[in-house]
Amino acid sequence: SIHHKNKVNMSAVSVPPPKRLQKPLVVPHRHMFGPGPSNVPPRILEAGANPVIGHMHPEIFEIMNDIKSGIQYLFQTQNNMTLAVSGTGHTAMECAIFNTVEPGDSVLTAVNGIWGERAAEMAERIGARVNSIVTPPGGYFTNAEIEQALLKYRPALFFLAHGESSTGVLHPLDGIGQLCHKYNCLFLVDSVASLGGAPLYMDKQGIDILYTGSQKVLNAPPGTAPISFSERACQKIFNRKSKPVSFFLDLSWLANYWGCDGKASRTYHHTGPVTAFYSLRESLAVLVEEGLENSWDRHQKVAEYFHRGLESMGLKLFVKDIKARLPTVTTIVAPRGYNWKDITSYIMKTHNLEISGGLGPSVGLVLRVGLMGRNSSKHSADMVLAALKDALQHCHKSKV
Repeated sequence: SIHHKNKVNMSAVSVPPPKRLQKPLVVPHRHMFGPGPSNVPPRILEAGANPVIGHMHPEIFEIMNDIKSGIQYLFQTQNNMTLAVSGTGHTAMECAIFNTVEPGDSVLTAVNGIWGERAAEMAERIGARVNSIVTPPGGYFTNAEIEQALLKYRPALFFLAHGESSTGVLHPLDGIGQLCHKYNCLFLVDSVASLGGAPLYMDKQGIDILYTGSQKVLNAPPGTAPISFSERACQKIFNRKSKPVSFFLDLSWLANYWGCDGKASRTYHHTGPVTAFYSLRESLAVLVEEGLENSWDRHQKVAEYFHRGLESMGLKLFVKDIKARLPTVTTIVAPRGYNWKDITSYIMKTHNLEISGGLGPSVGLVLRVGLMGRNSSKHSADMVLAALKDALQHCHKSKV
């Protein structure tokens, strides 16, 4: 019967088992000296291999409390509203913008690379009125320029990247938080590329919302993103007229899951990535053992050593102002007469080492080298210098 035929067809599997999944998983060991992710030390990898337990079990809440304390130390903040978002740095960026900004709000972004562009796009997508101040890649803004824009656009939120990893700029922060508050504006800072590698003081510098990623200086696998909100930011967020556009990133739910809302019990919102929490906790423990100031100091010294080595090879640094150089991600002017892709692929093939080209506004202009967390050492810097020297000798000069 027709009915019987259909039944047979329904039960037959028409997509066969893929051959590729019948081979074992192979992942190469590689020196991750690009702008991220960075190498994960064995201690942090092993933490992530602990057994999976329930995302609402009391032991997980304890681990989440450990993480919260670690982030408060890393950010130098007393903010109660401190947690890690389940996702990469972009998730924290959207969490900050989606919770703070309502349709029609005025948002100002500082664009000196790709991250200001991304923040502007996120705010535009949820109906904000977005204005940007723009400076060419490698540059940054003076406080006077920022104040002028705050006065002109009267934003509810001002976005700034502390570590602009596409251009290698470490943006000065002192005084900007105070200016924002003078104009009744919240100060949002992206510190994905800089946190733990360059001095930053959330409370003292008047930062209202700060976030970072797990895969840079913290040397944890990508997938969790620390974030913190000031009392002033919470005032705006919890007095919104409309609910945030994202349920997954709604701070009132996240605050409850992370035990930040003072309620006696936590309610199920989403399944937290428990093994990623183990890794993040371990990476924060590593940082606590070294001490923030020691970490800042080490990244600065290694960056200076690396920069001297590059200059002695005849290479030029993209960021001219020494004080504005990001210690975690160095941008090198793409050497004249070479195709930058030849250099990065030669180094990957011959030295099993990742460095990268530009991103967004800096494409074609720079090579980028990240020395972050454990990778910030003279030994790593020497490896990159040797690989670059070798590549410049072996790569063909292009006709251009």
